[in-house]
Amino acid sequence: MKKLSYETLHEMNYDGYLLEDAPERVLQFGEGNFLRAFTDAFIDVMNEKAGFNSKVVICKPTASHSKVAAAINEQEGLYTLYLRGFQDGQKVNNKRILSCVSRCINPYDDFEALLACADNEALRFVVSNTTEAGIVYDASCQFTDAPASSYPGKLTQVLYRRFQKFGKESGKGLIILSCELIEDNGKALRKCVLNYAKQWKLGEEFINWIEAENLFCSTLVDRIVTGYPSAEAETLTTENGYEDAILTTGEIFGFWVIEGPKSLEKEFPAKAAGLPVLVTDNHKPYKQRKVRILNGAHTSMVLGARLYGLETVGQCLKDEKVSALLKKCIFEEIIPTIGDTEDNRKFGAAVLERFSNPFIKHLLLSIALNSVSKFKARVLPTILEYKEEKGSYPQGLTFSLAAL
Repeated sequence: MKKLSYETLHEMNYDGYLLEDAPERVLQFGEGNFLRAFTDAFIDVMNEKAGFNSKVVICKPTASHSKVAAAINEQEGLYTLYLRGFQDGQKVNNKRILSCVSRCINPYDDFEALLACADNEALRFVVSNTTEAGIVYDASCQFTDAPASSYPGKLTQVLYRRFQKFGKESGKGLIILSCELIEDNGKALRKCVLNYAKQWKLGEEFINWIEAENLFCSTLVDRIVTGYPSAEAETLTTENGYEDAILTTGEIFGFWVIEGPKSLEKEFPAKAAGLPVLVTDNHKPYKQRKVRILNGAHTSMVLGARLYGLETVGQCLKDEKVSALLKKCIFEEIIPTIGDTEDNRKFGAAVLERFSNPFIKHLLLSIALNSVSKFKARVLPTILEYKEEKGSYPQGLTFSLAAL
């Protein structure tokens, strides 16, 4: 059976939407399942329905080996996405072949290829999801490193190259959409970049250009992405008639909150494409609700449940003991800490419904990746605030720390 490619699709007389050629207007740091099932999925729809006409060039942000990066290039950026779940009370199973990705760069093999992206006049956006541990200022990074080991270091190198090329022209800065699950992710990234600009003595003119011409947006992203469906892969491959090494899956629900000016809606036409993207002057209420309830529930549940012998979120929801502990954490510990409102309780109930999605086989060990940084961002603040307000530690969340 042939691998997924444009030639394969043409031979199959595929009649779905495809964008074979377009300028690379988006530089994406991260080749993982989440960005490919969330931001790239949104960009693909914007290309089709709102004339965004943009390709995404992906940069692999770490030096570790990645089969995904190689497969992206082998498949010409094409991959299949299944979004499944309940929408308006109806079971939905949507399949889409995404064509918005052009290629994947490994800067540890070809650093110049990354820097060359900055020379592209059409480039306008940077998107990233380098996990909670990705936005960090590491003073050991040097400007002469090829590349800098940290993501903010790499971004600074890219921005300096762009400044050298277009610094005298107005409007050639970048709109940077940080999707990492940390507080004020855009502001934290901006601070790291400015620290590198100062540490590396890149000049006041460059620092002024960063601040005046570039927009660092804090964002909230919300979609459960379950990745490659190993148990279904053989069946889906037979149904599709092609091999797709980076096929990925997620829930139908999606929500993206971007803190930025309303003018962003014209440049990034998600709203015009009918996508669930909100541009607002304050993303924090949405972010706190999502990180504390949905992500906090995930992180607080999975490690104890794994030790208990379970393997998936679906199994957790069907198990009486684990389900009861999850509900206790959400409705008796997390929500009372962030605000016991009707909206928060509705969101908590929706989270339980999303966790019960019959299409999703979300492995606990997948959620458990980077557990310490996730716990610090998602659960620890609730534990500390609960202790301050109630005078005692919350039992369920404290148990989750013991499980970690």
